[in-house]
Amino acid sequence: MQTGMRPEPTSSDLIIGLVGCGVMGRGIAQIAVLSGAQVRLTDSREGASSVARDELIGTFNKLVEKGKLAADAAAAAADRLQACTSLEGLAGCHVVVEAIVEDLTAKKSLFGILEGIVADDAILATNTSSLPVTAIAAGLKRPERVAGFHFFNPVPLMKIVEVIGGFLTDAVVVDYLLALGKRWGHAAVRAKDTPGFIVNHAGRGYSTEGLRLLAEGVASVPTLDNILRDTAGFRLGPCELLDLTGLDVSHPVMESIYHQYYEEPRFRPQVHTRQMLTAGALGKKVGHGFYRYGVDGKKEAIAEAVQPTAMPSSVWLSQERPELAERIAVLVAAAGVPMESGARPGDTALCIVTPLGEDATICCIRENLDASRTVGVESLLDLSRRRVVMTTPATSADALAKACGLFGATGTPVSVIRDSAGLVTQRVVAHIVNIACEIAQHGIADPQDIDRAVTLGLGYPLGPLAWGDQIGPKTVLTILKNLEQQTGDSRYRPSPWLQRRALLGLSLHHKEI
Repeated sequence: MQTGMRPEPTSSDLIIGLVGCGVMGRGIAQIAVLSGAQVRLTDSREGASSVARDELIGTFNKLVEKGKLAADAAAAAADRLQACTSLEGLAGCHVVVEAIVEDLTAKKSLFGILEGIVADDAILATNTSSLPVTAIAAGLKRPERVAGFHFFNPVPLMKIVEVIGGFLTDAVVVDYLLALGKRWGHAAVRAKDTPGFIVNHAGRGYSTEGLRLLAEGVASVPTLDNILRDTAGFRLGPCELLDLTGLDVSHPVMESIYHQYYEEPRFRPQVHTRQMLTAGALGKKVGHGFYRYGVDGKKEAIAEAVQPTAMPSSVWLSQERPELAERIAVLVAAAGVPMESGARPGDTALCIVTPLGEDATICCIRENLDASRTVGVESLLDLSRRRVVMTTPATSADALAKACGLFGATGTPVSVIRDSAGLVTQRVVAHIVNIACEIAQHGIADPQDIDRAVTLGLGYPLGPLAWGDQIGPKTVLTILKNLEQQTGDSRYRPSPWLQRRALLGLSLHHKEI
């Protein structure tokens, strides 16, 4: 590749071409021009580039009004922003970023045309979110200058960009785009050219495991979302998130990544969202999905089923996992209910087990408990905002009422779920951690970059590897092994990255020499 003619990413002489003036294209243009680069806009739709320029100038003016941008800086940015009527206007650009339709044929065709317009050392960058960079570059005269430059919507607010080198991409190109992304105010992370790259790959665990819990009848839609928001700290429950992004976007990505990984069980989609997609229940954009939305776009609240409550005369708490039992003992004490200390429960005691990757039924059988008065409880993460009670198939209504009364005695909401290996939060979080471990194992990204990309790109409360360290790698490993054994599903097989670090007592961020 020719080098030396392209300005440094910090240079005011840098000229950026933007193909595609939709929401993503305008967002990329905004951060590029405000960083000091010259930006040329083009779009296949007649007049779209001029409209985009006007809209961007309007955005700059609003930023000035809010005191977030100086007036002279806004005027200078407007002067550096040019609308082009054809691709030929991009001659002389040092970097061209395409943000067109997510279609492999269209992107390959575009880059083929651009090769005859731009200089030999110009970089061609694709904002693809799911297509292989290697496939986009294949067949070009200079595939070594093509790389992924994947931003997230809305670009000015989502401060993360994935830089992806294809099989033939020159390392100099990747390094240049990493520096450029940082210049534009984003955290720029390096990723291998694999399906979903980092963020969309790591994000498969949340939605697919949530949908699996729905499919198994473990929880209702509002119960599932409430549990994962309140106990794990996600901003949105999986159903709320799918409604927001739209199933016309989310479900094809789920299927695409699943098939691109040759039916890897960890990424297996569920039938329910395909049926919803077929029915047109796409989510918020059409007014109905998992939830219904008013004309103002606000979600219509769906309350969880109201459970009768009573108070148990006494509680017997399993000591199979003392560290988890201790957390539940604090809640029992706060409710003012006596706790039995014997090795076996009394005849009227409410029996409580604290499963880790198992269901309450298995715990009952192993400890020879009366399943009709036994419940499992979530004991792993945040217990302050919501308590989760899990019944066995034999749990009586009376025992459930006593469990709800006990754990709701201090005013904390209580959610009830059916028997499930790993309850809800354990299953979902362990699955997320395990997928991130596989990303690290396959060298797709640096462990620190995995966490940085996921927290910035998905808004998780912690990076998945840091989350695994917080819970404890050995605990995550136990959950997954128990899930795999009880369900017989290889979806839950632990990553070698997780297994080795758990056994050696190492952090999940630990890299080998």
